[in-house]
Amino acid sequence: MSGFPGGPYYGARPRSGRGASSPPPPGREGVSGACPGRGVGPQPGPGKMAAAAAAALGAEEPELCLELLPTDPLLLIFSFLDYQDLVSCSCVSRRLNQLSNHDPLWRRHCKKYWLLSEAEKTQKNKSWKTLFKDTYIDLGRYIQHYATLKKAWDDLERYLGQRCPRMIGSLKDSVEECELDAVEAQIGCKLPNDYRCSFRIHNGQKLVVPGLMGSMALSNHYRSEDLLDIDTAAGGFQQRQGLKQCLPLTFCIHTGLSQYMALESVEGRNKYEIFYQCPDQMARNPSAIDMFITGASYSEWFTSYVHNVVTGGYPIIRDQIFRYVHDKGCVATTGDITVSVSTSFLPELSSVHPPHYFFTYRIRIEMSKDALPEKTCQLDSRYWRITNAKGEIEEVQGPGVVGEFPILSPGRVYEYTSCTTFSTTSGYMEGHYTFHLLYYKDRIFNVAIPRFHMVCPTFKVSTTPRETSHDDCSVIEEDEEEDSTDSDDYEGPRLVNYSPAPSHCPRHT
Repeated sequence: MSGFPGGPYYGARPRSGRGASSPPPPGREGVSGACPGRGVGPQPGPGKMAAAAAAALGAEEPELCLELLPTDPLLLIFSFLDYQDLVSCSCVSRRLNQLSNHDPLWRRHCKKYWLLSEAEKTQKNKSWKTLFKDTYIDLGRYIQHYATLKKAWDDLERYLGQRCPRMIGSLKDSVEECELDAVEAQIGCKLPNDYRCSFRIHNGQKLVVPGLMGSMALSNHYRSEDLLDIDTAAGGFQQRQGLKQCLPLTFCIHTGLSQYMALESVEGRNKYEIFYQCPDQMARNPSAIDMFITGASYSEWFTSYVHNVVTGGYPIIRDQIFRYVHDKGCVATTGDITVSVSTSFLPELSSVHPPHYFFTYRIRIEMSKDALPEKTCQLDSRYWRITNAKGEIEEVQGPGVVGEFPILSPGRVYEYTSCTTFSTTSGYMEGHYTFHLLYYKDRIFNVAIPRFHMVCPTFKVSTTPRETSHDDCSVIEEDEEEDSTDSDDYEGPRLVNYSPAPSHCPRHT
């Protein structure tokens, strides 16, 4: 590493005028170090003394030099420098080189950039500076990304180790630089540094269920995304029109769904943007592919996902990560009963053309453990008020929820999942449940369901010519007028690659 302390510049000679003793100021050469009148040494005459005094008054002050400072203040200044500044200081003079090698200065940089601990230092029996240098030689190109991604991986492993230990076993060991270089040569594109850095920590996971990147389940639909290893990802690299120069990051073995990363700015995509593909079902051209955007870069995409997992934003259900988003304000309490809602967008069951946006929601109904036993009650019916982005309102009533009539007693929790669709990119639902008390069956009351919003992610429309026929457009326009209602009617499996879009969706989970 050129210029690194201990490298080619170690022990460099002082620059001219640096570190050497300065000559006496002008006018001082002939002045004795003794004070006048002390009787030591020959005393100059009055004329010479006046001339010497005048010369001294007109002399310039010595240049203030950093190297003239004592050691402790210099080390304090160095403690605020970044590693690059320390390297630069080591090339200035012999003294600054020695001070920049002061080992405690490198402790902060080892922890900041490489997350190295005291235990690792003790185990490797190396100085902090040597540890920093050795790690830099191996991972220096990733120094702006390594700490962020390593912390995300460590947090994820720690969290899943307690809650989903089986998933940890599916992670693969890191890859070497030569393997990443070989993949770049194979696909003919450069991989972003943050993506490469992540694979220097873990090479994705084995193709197993459940997938590391989250799951979603309905009565007739299941998705679980694995984080692909580098070789599998390279094998799925796309060159076809519509997905040109796109690398798959995830894969679901049940649905075939993948999230892709654009390695070049082509076909309307930004470089390194991450997205779900969404075929344009109104176009005759199979290369017309719309996109639901999930990240602007690999670092943002991965770290935001990990944050949602380790903070409990995504619940762990049956040893799987479910990608439900819960708004903390989306909670309503009526008496002793609390209702909270979390939602999720399903890209594989949605389309931009025609506009058909599929959402699932998970509702938790809980009775306080402090409630009196006589408050035990049973759910009779539900009422929904559904509003799309155009302000169009639909009201739905029905018995029970998903075919059940749950009983709530003190401390009991009941959860269920259902779904809905919109022809607009967003909408919201609210309503109430009707209960009756088991001990006093004639006492009926409503429990509020908080308003919860559903918004599809940002999407981009394909730049590929669509070649849509007039007949196709007329059929789609009729379907766009309908939004799906909340219904427990079962209608069988629905796939994303069909046309036109369905006007209803499966309801029972």
